[in-house]
Amino acid sequence: MKNKKAKSSMASRRSFIKKGAIASSIFIVPRHVLGGVGYMAPSDRLNLAAIGAGGKGTSDIKNASVNGREKVVALCDVDFAGSAKRSVENFPKAKLYADYREMLDKEKGIDAVTISTPDHVHAPAAVYAMERGKHVYVQKPMTHNIREARTLTQMARDKKIVSQMGNQGGSNPLLGMVQKWIDDDAIGAVSKVQVWTNRPVWPQG
Repeated sequence: MKNKKAKSSMASRRSFIKKGAIASSIFIVPRHVLGGVGYMAPSDRLNLAAIGAGGKGTSDIKNASVNGREKVVALCDVDFAGSAKRSVENFPKAKLYADYREMLDKEKGIDAVTISTPDHVHAPAAVYAMERGKHVYVQKPMTHNIREARTLTQMARDKKIVSQMGNQGGSNPLLGMVQKWIDDDAIGAVSKVQVWTNRPVWPQG
């Protein structure tokens, strides 16, 4: 009886990690879920892949790996000698691909992907990954139109896929604070808003 409970517990634990570990933009998993300090059983590690490993993709896949806690098994990019070079250095054991379709068809063990490509590839890559049961973190804009967004939303529901769009900047507590000032009429009527940005902070092209 104890053995059955132990096996059930381990299965539930791994299932929880696989389905919940990428629910946030920085892919943080509570330590008590992962086990003892500094140790994780290989069977509990997520197999991750990057679709777009240069520029913003460099930090996305690095954050997804939780500093190496999860296993990055594959990288897909068209410029490993240039913008994606750092990802290759960060994950020297990862297999390299130039076509995400080939990567997803060959690497059956991938659990989840980050998608940090040029905007027009976001939705097609997400659909291709989700069709194959992969959990997805996709950079904004997620899609170019409402129809595509609804397609991805329904696919995630049907396949029980964990998905996240990279809009964490909009969740900044400072924005919530300003919104509260406006709602409470603390700063009066707002008639004009000016915004400055240092973007783009990653190479373009």
